[in-house]
Amino acid sequence: MRACVDIGGTKVAVSLARPGSEELLARQSAPTAKTGDNDAVARQVLQLIDAACAEAGIDAASVGSVGVSSAGPFVVAEGSVELASPNICGGLAGPARGLPNDWMTALLEAPLRRRFDKVRVENDAVAALEAERRWGALKGLDHCAYVTWSTGVGVGLCVDGRPLRGKNGNAGHAGHAFVSDDDNHDALCGCGNVGDVEGLVAGNAIARRFGHSAEDLFNAAVAGDAEALRTTDALCRVMGRTLYNLVVTLDLQAISLGGSVFWHNRGFLLPRLQAHIDGRLAPLTRGVRLHAAGLGDKVGDYAALALID
Repeated sequence: MRACVDIGGTKVAVSLARPGSEELLARQSAPTAKTGDNDAVARQVLQLIDAACAEAGIDAASVGSVGVSSAGPFVVAEGSVELASPNICGGLAGPARGLPNDWMTALLEAPLRRRFDKVRVENDAVAALEAERRWGALKGLDHCAYVTWSTGVGVGLCVDGRPLRGKNGNAGHAGHAFVSDDDNHDALCGCGNVGDVEGLVAGNAIARRFGHSAEDLFNAAVAGDAEALRTTDALCRVMGRTLYNLVVTLDLQAISLGGSVFWHNRGFLLPRLQAHIDGRLAPLTRGVRLHAAGLGDKVGDYAALALID
């Protein structure tokens, strides 16, 4: 049996898959552990795997391989991946960010390797990119990206048919690119930056900056509220320019988008984001399309499966 683990800043989800099957079984999820010792996330993953096995009536000892699609960045310590995620580790930005721990990293790979024969950990956007290239909206494309707009903002990149990973598996962290020199601390990102993409437009940033959840803000914009439209236009300008920068830097064919903020508002957001690409530097942007993730709201689950299938 294979365990498929999706770790985000808001929740951890685990599914099972039989060898050679693309059917996901017995999905279990829980809010991401953020209190206690810094092995809390790893212990939560183990508990959720056991719970999924119990639900499916499967002996937990039969799980031999685990694919982990996780929000980054990563730190490699003694050969094992640890999480340095701004939305999980409270020590990165300090108490002002409001996370209930002082972790600089969260242990992940080492505790899993003590139990399972095969463990593969990848950045969640890189894993989602692979899933979208295999089963979703990016099938057949060699120059493309996957972007998640959710609790955080993550990017997976593929050029010349090769997913980009970087020295510690952190390639694609465009969510932490600076786009503003605004010193207003409502734009404080969990990584400690003030004014990066994630600090301005991520789901947690929207609630912190504007006093409304992303859901309420976009619902108001769709309903025609003038202030909500001005705010969402500003958010789309930041994200749209980020997508444009990816296209012209890497000469991409297409970008697939997912994540809770985007997915639940995709009809409203997709044309507005596309407008920041169309007509700009036509030799590089002509024909480039943005797509809603072909795997929909299951992209995180299939991302983990793509790592071990």
